[in-house]
Amino acid sequence: MQQPSSVGIVTPQTASFDTPIMLRSGAVLESYDLVYETYGTLNADKSNAVLVCHALSGNHHVAGRHGEHDKKLGWWDNMIGPGKPIDTDRFFVIGLNNLGGCHGSTGPASIDRKTGKPYGARFPVVTVEDWVETQARFADRLGIRRFAAVVGGSLGGMQALQWSIAHPDRLTHALVIAAAPKLTAQNIAFNDVARQAILTDPDFHGGDFYAHGVTPKRGLRLARMLGHITYLSDDVMGAKFGRVLRSGTFNYGFDVEFEIESYLRYQGDKFAGSFDANTYLLMTKALDYFDPAHDHGGNLSLAMKPARADFLVISFTSDWRFAPGRSREILKALLDNERNVSYAEITSSHGHDAFLMVDPHYHEVVRAYMDHISFSGEAP
Repeated sequence: MQQPSSVGIVTPQTASFDTPIMLRSGAVLESYDLVYETYGTLNADKSNAVLVCHALSGNHHVAGRHGEHDKKLGWWDNMIGPGKPIDTDRFFVIGLNNLGGCHGSTGPASIDRKTGKPYGARFPVVTVEDWVETQARFADRLGIRRFAAVVGGSLGGMQALQWSIAHPDRLTHALVIAAAPKLTAQNIAFNDVARQAILTDPDFHGGDFYAHGVTPKRGLRLARMLGHITYLSDDVMGAKFGRVLRSGTFNYGFDVEFEIESYLRYQGDKFAGSFDANTYLLMTKALDYFDPAHDHGGNLSLAMKPARADFLVISFTSDWRFAPGRSREILKALLDNERNVSYAEITSSHGHDAFLMVDPHYHEVVRAYMDHISFSGEAP
């Protein structure tokens, strides 16, 4: 059997918007840029478009490579491409870097036209609702009236859920993967500890560290280390690292001794060298604030009433951060509204990161669902 191929070399593009947008916080951005990539071909009536919403540390680079010698594939390359579960021979797939991001879209590190300096601490808080509105404006720019599907994992799944509520007539299918209708108190607590690591870093300078020529790497490193622990399962950590010592013996000190310590520090250092601290703060706050049932007395079924899309909801057995029970809350709310919904609980040892992994069962569930999505102009 021939293996699916990659989308190949892709080039990011920028869409600029000069129409002001009022954010949920009440703040107004007079203009902004969104960086994006596309894969596949948009059909004549623009009915085969699929929007992929990214998670906390994700971005627009969903599939392919940026150059012939680029070793870094897009973060969901195993899912998207010719012959893959989200097949770019059928669908026109879009990846966007969200507003407030640090990979080209307007965010805290961007230059504020009014001052000629980075926004820094003055960049407003953004929410999932704000992201969906900017994504809808972007779809308008491309002339896409209705998405064949909106897809996302984790924080991306929350965006797919919000799409179905805010713009029910603009998507036919929603794929909500490893997500939740709102964060638990424990998850909010994890996010706050991560933010405190950044906010208390002496190099943070109240969010205006750009002007000081420094970055709060220590805080961002700790935040990522904490986050990474929550993305993995105990089984995976035990299988990969156990209690293996780097030198084979105890050194009775506070330097790295266990392999798991080395791994976490490596991940923290790598992340701190490539991600903006202010963006990390914004993304975690967007996670905390998301709660579509909040304005409906905590009733998720009532909150989901506007939804018209068909749904695929997927959870993973070892995901303790967004446990399967949270996905079943979404499932119940959809069934209460007599929506068409398919649900899969995938047995996996990879924890929350399972939605990013190659898993034959998981990929076949997505493939089977996407294969049954029809759009105008496609031969039956």
